[in-house]
Amino acid sequence: MTGLVLEGGGMRGLYTAGVIDIMLDHSFEPDVVCGTSAGVTFGVNLLSKQRGRVLRYNKRFVGDRRYISLHSWLTTGNMINMDFAYDLLPRELDPFDDETFMASKAAFYATITNMETGEAEYVRLHSTWEQMDVIRASASLPIVSRPVEWQGQKYLDGGLADNIPLDKCLELDCDKVIIVLTRPLGYVRKENLTTITRLCYPRYKNLLHTVEKRNENYNRRIEQIEELEREGKVFVLRPSEDIAISRLEKNPARLEQVYELGLKDAAAQWQALEEYLAK
Repeated sequence: MTGLVLEGGGMRGLYTAGVIDIMLDHSFEPDVVCGTSAGVTFGVNLLSKQRGRVLRYNKRFVGDRRYISLHSWLTTGNMINMDFAYDLLPRELDPFDDETFMASKAAFYATITNMETGEAEYVRLHSTWEQMDVIRASASLPIVSRPVEWQGQKYLDGGLADNIPLDKCLELDCDKVIIVLTRPLGYVRKENLTTITRLCYPRYKNLLHTVEKRNENYNRRIEQIEELEREGKVFVLRPSEDIAISRLEKNPARLEQVYELGLKDAAAQWQALEEYLAK
């Protein structure tokens, strides 16, 4: 089986959007997709076969305060307005094709972080409409998002516990694995969320422990991926240059540049990817 792993990264996920559009150009569909955060919210468009949709709606609405804004954070507790981003936009303003998504034979798994246990959970998506809370949870950035309640538990961004869900893909017996990263070769994570998460989530001890280990676990995962890549066991698509945008980037031109980089890199490596899959 062929698996596709999609890293999170907020608006850096426009790179992933470019990559999946090249996959659509080649009518490529994996057997399994495992995504986190933006890897979920943008990645579902691969199975709905909606080329260009991610760039289109982000360029159109990124400056709209109903979408991403300080106003939304102050009034709703979410920097990304949940009603707009997960209801009005995909249902009416730029409709998501859930019927085509459901008809896909690929299994799509979304990564979410359980606040009580601090562990990653992987939920198979059968319908985006019926499981929108899972998608919201996967992309609910800490501090600037309210926790999402689902099945009696509270969840945050899957990237806290597992930003590159490779192990889940391997657990599902994928013998060919394509990994789409949103950081260039050589990136080492040094972000420090520990202090602010202690202030915001003091009662969630397991979550705080996960955050404390987040950089170490991420960097170890990257080392694992690079080793598997050298051995020819996985195929990695990563930015050929640094993506100098923030997770909540609001400049449409910069978003398009990141998307175009994804298109360019994936197109340049497509023949090598086909050779890897044919082995």
